[in-house]
Order: sequence, then C-alpha cells, then structure tokens
Amino acid sequence: MSSRTIQARIPAGVADGQRIRIPGRGAPGEHGGKAGDLYVRVHVKPHEVFGRSGENLTVTVPVTITELALGAEIKVPTHRGPAVTVRIPAGTPSGQVFRVPGRGVRRKDGTLGALLATVEVSVPQNLNKNSKAKSALEDLRIATAGVDPREELLRKARQE
Repeated sequence: MSSRTIQARIPAGVADGQRIRIPGRGAPGEHGGKAGDLYVRVHVKPHEVFGRSGENLTVTVPVTITELALGAEIKVPTHRGPAVTVRIPAGTPSGQVFRVPGRGVRRKDGTLGALLATVEVSVPQNLNKNSKAKSALEDLRIATAGVDPREELLRKARQE
C-alpha cells in the first residue's frame, strides 16, 4: 500500500459519510491496465451553530417568553450571509420551527435548501429577589393562576 496526496473538488452540499468517486486516480490496473477509480469518504466537521437535516440547515434560536407570548421580530443567523428577520406570531410555543427558504445547503441542481430555525425559551438564570424581572414573573404567575398547561395532556393520558 502506498500513500500520496491528491487534490479533489468536493461538491457543495456533500453530506457526512458520503463517497465521492475520482475517476482514474485509483490503483493501477493489473498487467499495465489503466488506473481504477479512487473513492473518498467525506467527513464533514460539525458546525458550532448550525446543524444539518438533508438539504436543510438547522439552528436553535434562544428567545424570551415575552417574545413568544406577545410576538416579535427576531434576527436569525444564516450560514455565509447576513442574518434574516423572522416574524414570531403572538402565542408561538417553544420548539416551533420556522422555515427560511433558500438559506440551506446547495443541492446538485444549484438551488438551496431551507434554514430551519427552532425557537427555544431562554429561562432567566439569575433573578435576585428584588429584581423587576422576578416581580414581573410573579405577577404573571398570579395572573395565570388556575390555567394548567398540562390539563389536556393528563386528560388524554387517562383515556388510554
């Protein structure tokens, strides 16, 4: 077995574990035959911010409870481009996925997949007992007392 370095073009949008065929760059054929093809298995380094789902890029975007409850316009990062503005309708649940067409992985036909932005509530970690934020959350708890978000879940579970 020998070792040598070659240059190869890796097409945009290649997936982790995908094989790429490089014609004529493999081992020489028997009895002076022409060289075979070289197959290269690609390993894509994970990105710190973006994930991948087929031809779509994924990103988890932290949002506040008020942005989800009241609605907002938020900036969402894109891979290799400026951030895009996504409109969050009032009453959006945490975990909702927003699709931004044309901001994903390049397909073989040259078009782009989508960016799938999942909004996730960022819970405040450092609320001191005299803060306005803590007081506002206590007021929210009192205002929504009697509303059990698990009621429907529990009802459905008892029906089985």
